[in-house]
Amino acid sequence: MRIFKMEPRHYFLLSTAAAVTTICLKTLAWSLTGSMGLLSDAMESFVNLAGATFALWMITIAKCPPDKHHPMGHSKAEYFSSGFEGILIFGAAGGIIYSAVTRLLHPQPLEAMGLGLVLSVGSSLINLFVALAMRKAAVRYRSIALEGGSRHLMTDVWTSAGVVSGLVIVTLTGWLWLDAVVAILVGLHILSEGWRLIHGAADGLMDAALPETSVAVVEEILLLLPRRGARHTNLRTRQAGAVGYVYFNVLVPGHWTIVQAHALLDEVEAAICARLPDTHVFTHPEPLPQDPSLMGASQATSP
Repeated sequence: MRIFKMEPRHYFLLSTAAAVTTICLKTLAWSLTGSMGLLSDAMESFVNLAGATFALWMITIAKCPPDKHHPMGHSKAEYFSSGFEGILIFGAAGGIIYSAVTRLLHPQPLEAMGLGLVLSVGSSLINLFVALAMRKAAVRYRSIALEGGSRHLMTDVWTSAGVVSGLVIVTLTGWLWLDAVVAILVGLHILSEGWRLIHGAADGLMDAALPETSVAVVEEILLLLPRRGARHTNLRTRQAGAVGYVYFNVLVPGHWTIVQAHALLDEVEAAICARLPDTHVFTHPEPLPQDPSLMGASQATSP
């Protein structure tokens, strides 16, 4: 019996279905109550839907194999997803804050609060389940798009929690202005989340280094070289979506043959790839500058 395995695109399909469901629930809650807090919650779910749809497209592109025009592959496409979602969050936050300030200046009574709160809590539980699933998948697949989707959904969960708490207080106290204040706070909160997503996307597009833990693994493996009479220089790393790249030179004794040098390089590359899956390692052998054979050759060619 074949066991179904969830891939990144399946998580975005799940996120899309969750977004459609929560939009319906939150929009109904807003229409019943007239709450600006619930409207802000519904608007954020619209952003979730647009972000999940765009992320699904980018994930599909990222999985495409290298071609003539993209010899290093398409893995960086994921960063466009994260950046796009961050921009959408900025737009939603601006709309939320504008509408909330208008309501703050002109308060209106709220209706059917009980049913509205039940619908909001139900939509939050759906988002929480999907967000936790996407967070685990983001770690497993090392996907910034999945991480961005998970962060956004968790922001939605906390947003809903704040909205529900505020509306409970409004119901108990009759402070109508608090509904608008909660919506403004929601807008400011998701602005910070949008900035983190945009910053992360920009880092990736500018070839940010691998995480410190991954670099530490590479440096640990490179300790093998001195024990074999070699050493490394010019270690560089970069992250491109779910794929990592490692570059360094290996200095070997001048009397070594090409076969000996490449055997050592192959061993080191294999060790790194075994510890860091989805990582490409590029090495280049060079002779040790202090090697006596090099010094003799240099003297022989000097004028």
